[in-house]
Amino acid sequence: MKKVAILVLNDAVSASIADPTIIFNGVNDFLGAVCKAPIFKVHLVGLTKTVKLHNGIFTVHTDTLLQQMKKADLILIPAPGGDLKTAIKKNKAFIPWIIKQHKKGAEVASLCVGAFLLASTGLLNGRECSSHWLTANLFREMFPEVTLVDGRVVTEQQGIYSSGGATSYWNLLLHLVEKYAGREMAIIASKVYALEIDRKSQSPFIMFNGQKEHVDESIRQAQNYIESKVSERISVGELAVKFAIGRRHFERRFKKATNNTPVEYIQRVKMEAAKKHFETSRKNVNEVMYDVGYSDTKAFRTMFKKITGLSPLDYKNRYNMQAV
Repeated sequence: MKKVAILVLNDAVSASIADPTIIFNGVNDFLGAVCKAPIFKVHLVGLTKTVKLHNGIFTVHTDTLLQQMKKADLILIPAPGGDLKTAIKKNKAFIPWIIKQHKKGAEVASLCVGAFLLASTGLLNGRECSSHWLTANLFREMFPEVTLVDGRVVTEQQGIYSSGGATSYWNLLLHLVEKYAGREMAIIASKVYALEIDRKSQSPFIMFNGQKEHVDESIRQAQNYIESKVSERISVGELAVKFAIGRRHFERRFKKATNNTPVEYIQRVKMEAAKKHFETSRKNVNEVMYDVGYSDTKAFRTMFKKITGLSPLDYKNRYNMQAV
């Protein structure tokens, strides 16, 4: 039987503790229904016997104290709420335990912004990681040695797992169910809990908001200029000349400040504007394409799908009520 340790963090999002408890115990029930033995032993592991969450609205009663949990097969790190830097400090006692358990062979999975605590262990250094797209800039600032793939729903590397934002962690939970209990159980769980199995991308949900919390004023002005000229075609050379910075130096400074190259930033700004048009207007694909400065239909469709994971028409049909 696999020992699953769900960490009850201080200030954790309660759903990210309850949901894995539900799915792993649920799989045990599914197995029992076909006269098979349960395979998960779920432990709620905390620093104290009771942990208050959401300013005391909820209380979780742990069944195992951290120092009592000698060996785990799978550790789940839920999403902390509130300020993430503060949350890491409040839960730093978990970090050496996670590292020790991983050295003993335990696999470790983070749910949503639980990736911040996982990254604090150093276990993600040199590896890829998913998290909530909304906190991508902060994550890259705090953990530059980790490669954040903010469009990915699930990452898996040598027994270290992470998930995308919010409820996309259910896809990681299904992935873990399949690994430990088999594809059949994962399919049953997906049907019982009404989940889309094998979803790979959270790109359609990402809202691009350029990183501007930096000290390079010239680059910030360049960002504002790009955002004010969505309908125009802007070249990197034009930007470099306008802000009186050599092109190569401009590109280096832009990438350092924003985590995007100038070309990537221009593309993301244009595609975000296109998404807004598709969500709120009756304009067709060609009209929106021209509004964001594209004249090549194939290039526009290719870039839109690269960034959102959906074709322009599929995106419009999904998010525009007028298109239904």
